[in-house]
Parts: sequence; structure tokens; C-alpha cells
Amino acid sequence: MNRCRRYLISGHVQGVAFRATTQDAARGLGLTGFARNLNDGRVEVVACGESQRVKQLESWLRQGPHWARVEKIVAEEMVEQNFDDFEIC
Repeated sequence: MNRCRRYLISGHVQGVAFRATTQDAARGLGLTGFARNLNDGRVEVVACGESQRVKQLESWLRQGPHWARVEKIVAEEMVEQNFDDFEIC
């Protein structure tokens, strides 16, 4: 079963390769969507694909790359989207 989830990640998550490593993790799991920095210092991630793989990415997002410090994640289900790849915006 496919699903799409949106994540808002707070903490020290900008300037630490969070988007690039998220892209690598998502592509490795066969997911599509995007990662982008928000003006308020958070990172937004939208991930779509097989439900279990989206859950795996969510687990990865809770830690992020070595240099990040994730303090909070807000997640919500989304209507399924059609993306061609997982991009950095």
C-alpha cells in the first residue's frame, strides 16, 4: 500500500546536509517527494511510496545526519502525490 506523509523537522537541521542526506535515504528506499528548508529554520519533507518504506524514512528523520540535532517532528498524512523522484527544493 502506498502513502504520502509530510514531516516538519525542528532543531539544528539547516546547514548540516539534512536535505542531501534525506534525499540519499529516500532514494535508497525507492521513495519520491522532496526536502526543503523553511524560513523559520525547520526542514519540510514530503515522502511518498510503499508504506513500510515511508516508515523507515521516518525513523531515519528522527536522527538525521551526524551533524544534525533533531528536536521535534510533526508528521501528517497527505493525499497521495505523484512525484518523479525525490528532490531537494
